[in-house]
Amino acid sequence: MPADTHATLPLPGLSPVAGKPIIARFDGGSLSSDGGLLALREVEARLGVARRLAACIDDPRAPERIQHGLAEMLRFRLLMIAAGYEDGNDADSLRHDPLFKLANGRLPGEAALCSQPTLSRLENTPGPRALIRMARAMVALYCASFRQVPRRITLDIDDTFDAVHGGQQLRLFNAYYDEYGFQPIVVFDGDGRPVAAMLRPARRPTGAEARNLLRRLVREIRSHWPRVEILIRADSHYCAPEVLDFCRATRIDFLLGVASTTTLRRHVEALEASTARRHTGAPGGEKLRRYKEFHDGAASWSRVERIIARVEVSAQGADTRFVATSLAAGSARTIYEDLYCRRGQAENHIKAWKRHLAADRTSCCRATANQFRLMLHTGAYWLLWSLRSLMPRRSTWRVAQFDTLRLRLVKLATRVVAMKTRIMLHLPSACPDRAILRLALERLPRLTC
Repeated sequence: MPADTHATLPLPGLSPVAGKPIIARFDGGSLSSDGGLLALREVEARLGVARRLAACIDDPRAPERIQHGLAEMLRFRLLMIAAGYEDGNDADSLRHDPLFKLANGRLPGEAALCSQPTLSRLENTPGPRALIRMARAMVALYCASFRQVPRRITLDIDDTFDAVHGGQQLRLFNAYYDEYGFQPIVVFDGDGRPVAAMLRPARRPTGAEARNLLRRLVREIRSHWPRVEILIRADSHYCAPEVLDFCRATRIDFLLGVASTTTLRRHVEALEASTARRHTGAPGGEKLRRYKEFHDGAASWSRVERIIARVEVSAQGADTRFVATSLAAGSARTIYEDLYCRRGQAENHIKAWKRHLAADRTSCCRATANQFRLMLHTGAYWLLWSLRSLMPRRSTWRVAQFDTLRLRLVKLATRVVAMKTRIMLHLPSACPDRAILRLALERLPRLTC
């Protein structure tokens, strides 16, 4: 497609180089700044995220008047989020982008993709039943992402604060954060795959609320894998009697933080004192960590549980943490350091979900629309996580953050030339990461969905 010949104002303030003025205009024609988007398109095609979500929505539109199918609109929005365009208003410009058209199965010269008002109507279309079907579809996507049925999976459950600045449904004032907002519960597995995301008011989840979420989640996972072993990891406010009883009744292992109490501290008083003396007498003042295990339980618990205490003394003082677990095997040190501490990776997954994919853009008035947005941002997370999983296992690309993947592999200037028998994409010759992009595309058949 030839360059745009319409007059546009040049960019001001550009200094000359070698005595020659620089004139820059937005008149390049069929160009795109997201050349790597087609790699994400191939990932989405194998995962079928848009297709899975579209199958859960009842389309109220008249069939003879539909110009944009549900799957196409969802794919457009997922690719926008993955490419860093979390604001739906950007759709009014990107709907003409040749790469976004190609990624949605349209030629550059064909009609534009859907507009921002169309996407806004889509966000407000799903009702509670459709959202429940979508949650099941996301669990089905999670189960389909394994090449073979795993013997054991680990689920990390956590919640995160999401500030809002309007009159959204379900918003609540949280005194700790001194703001109105939501506090969605999100679930990732041990490898960083997203499993579930539930919108809820900004308050600490109760034991009954956590149990109900776990019941639905475990039931859906076991409908795909009846014999899989499940380990639940979470911090102390999920260590409620309802959760413990549910895990025991459904044969689920748990590894949960326990809030410190005077009863628990009596078990470690002597260990804390001896550890402090050792630290004082040790040369160099390095921190000292010791462990103790015992059986105890709160008055509200139906039985005592195995408690692991970690006592750490450093220059900043003593710090003691408690963990309750149903695991019978393994030493206290192994369970705490090799199993429980890995729960911290869940915070990195939440950071990628919120900061790199803007999952906290829950600015719709209706709670159902904001829950749908969580689904969309989780779907975009799947695209980038799957792209990263194609990287060599021992390379730095395998642990690269999503914003790094986007910057290095998606944000590539591209000139699109539509010919009669083919479409040519001219990518930058100086691209430093073309080898890794080629490798990722070669490994696409490894994706299992």
